[in-house]
Amino acid sequence: MTSSKKKRMSMLDSLAGAGAPSPAPPSTVTTPMMSSNRALRSARDAVDAHHVWELDPATITDDRMADRLNPADVHDLRDAIEANGQTVPILVRRHPSDADQYLLVYGRRRLEAIRGSDKVAKVRALVANLDEDAALRAQISENMARRDLSYIEKALFAQELVKSGFGTQSQVAEVLTVTKSAISMALAVVDMVGTDLARAIGAAHGIGRPKWEALGKAIEETSADQGKLTRLANEAHDKAAVAMVVEESGPFEDPSVLAFEAVAKAVGKSARTEAKPPSPARSSSLALKLAGRRGGSVKRTAKGLSISLENGAFADWVEAEAQELIEELHGRWLQRSED
Repeated sequence: MTSSKKKRMSMLDSLAGAGAPSPAPPSTVTTPMMSSNRALRSARDAVDAHHVWELDPATITDDRMADRLNPADVHDLRDAIEANGQTVPILVRRHPSDADQYLLVYGRRRLEAIRGSDKVAKVRALVANLDEDAALRAQISENMARRDLSYIEKALFAQELVKSGFGTQSQVAEVLTVTKSAISMALAVVDMVGTDLARAIGAAHGIGRPKWEALGKAIEETSADQGKLTRLANEAHDKAAVAMVVEESGPFEDPSVLAFEAVAKAVGKSARTEAKPPSPARSSSLALKLAGRRGGSVKRTAKGLSISLENGAFADWVEAEAQELIEELHGRWLQRSED
């Protein structure tokens, strides 16, 4: 940016933040001055919105809730930026009480990469006119657009949104563009596994909901010591780090996946040790009534549970909606202890 343009922008900042001059009575200046301030702020916002700024990383504060489990893992990104430049700007908003400071909306890894660089001094940024709620929604939208957030990272992020008072499970589901039952299941999985243990394991890309849910259930069923499991996960990360140093050349396995597997193996071994001989299953059947008349049955056997409905329009509808219905029932079952 040229020095003359910097001077003009500084003047806009100063004028937009100025109050009414003291000599004139409030009745004669308050309304014009307020209108002037709004116009100046609008002018500055318009300039911000159409320009990529080069900012000092020290002027940017990141006080958002965490959306990644390993935000400091930015070495490869730092090297890429040093070699090729920062191709994608971060998004910031102006600090509400300090005109020379900014608050990060998204782009944490890019910001941290440049903060840790000896070759790149400025971070390229877009400046948006957003309040706190709009900034959080922008962060969420950017997160959901990325393909590299793992299941457990998204689940922990949903938990943070609910705990922070952002909204109910239904409202969080709406902004994350998933069903309420998906949010309920994600929160239940985090609750079963434990937040500290999940963070100790890490992102574990490729480990989806079924495996995390199975791990959580195994931990609950065996009353596993989550403190010991957390230490085991940390040890797995340490071993992976040592292997990277000693072997020097890859490919290396994802340390968080190794940590997940180590914890799952330990819990599985405990489950096998504590397992009791299963009691003989007995077959049972329960009639189902629809509108006061028999419409089907529920049957439990040694192999599982089956539901049969008499042929008709309702049976056709249940068949078409089976996946959604079973997910909703499963979500209600997971949340039974909270109701």
